[in-house]
Amino acid sequence: MVVAQRFGAGHRILVTGGAGFVPSHLIDVLIARGCTVVAVDNFVTGSKENVAHLVDNPLFTLVEADIADGLPTHHPSMAGRFDAILHMASPASPKDFTTLPIEILRVGSIATLHLLDRAVTDGARFLMASTSEAYGDPLVHPQVETYWGNVNPIGIRSVYDEAKRFSEASTMAYHRYRGLDAAIVRIFNTYGPRMRPDDGRAIPTFISQALRGEPITVHGNGAQTRSICYVDDLVRGILLLLDSTEVGPINCGTEHEMSMRELAETIVRLTGSASTVTFTTRGADDPEMRRPDLTLARTKLGFAPTVSPEDGLRRTIDDFQRRAV
Repeated sequence: MVVAQRFGAGHRILVTGGAGFVPSHLIDVLIARGCTVVAVDNFVTGSKENVAHLVDNPLFTLVEADIADGLPTHHPSMAGRFDAILHMASPASPKDFTTLPIEILRVGSIATLHLLDRAVTDGARFLMASTSEAYGDPLVHPQVETYWGNVNPIGIRSVYDEAKRFSEASTMAYHRYRGLDAAIVRIFNTYGPRMRPDDGRAIPTFISQALRGEPITVHGNGAQTRSICYVDDLVRGILLLLDSTEVGPINCGTEHEMSMRELAETIVRLTGSASTVTFTTRGADDPEMRRPDLTLARTKLGFAPTVSPEDGLRRTIDDFQRRAV
């Protein structure tokens, strides 16, 4: 399966949450293609440091705004049509679920509707960045796109789970009833350079603790599993979907599954740390297992991850060491 590049030089692309971890890597590739990119971010969790290397690039514009309040139409970068809109904005770590719950709900509902309206007006391709959290604590393994999920609608994690599920429903409604050229990608656990060291997710937490020689705090007994995908692989998968005419939802991630204890021990080994693994209370509704079925991604997009966990973790550790975090 070969997907021809659809977006490149001469195309204008809007990326929300553009100063975030994954979107900033995505923007790098779009800029390298010759796209003109407008990134919008309110910096609740994004960082200007992630896009600092693009500040003087004439193809890049960074706009500070909260898209839940609507696109900043007064800004000159909003004039003219966009060829594609990538809705990547949202706080996404378990820590954010308890500190930014209203912000998560607003960006996954009101902001999504604003962007969908703009995409219809512009005739733009709209790509919704959804999540494996749409499956909740899954009763089906690995998770296929036809699985409806097992989500607690009023739990601590629900603000993120249900916001993304609402965004998916909204995207499909605009596709079906307003003719929107739409795509939904369900992103599984992703890691790599530029992650926030204090965002509460396992990999940045484990790396930061290992580099400081502190105990590695694993939730529960560490038997719960995740499939970790290096950011370069994820970005390639997202762009394959953007370039295609597929609607989805389509899973994007890796099928390499490992326990949290195994992940912690691997990071201790790769950092050469003297840290020991300790166990703490497990959060409510924490999924027992996560692994995507990538059949659709393979057959529809020709996608397959190529970066091994050890290679990706080494690159990520090097980045944390470089930033001295």
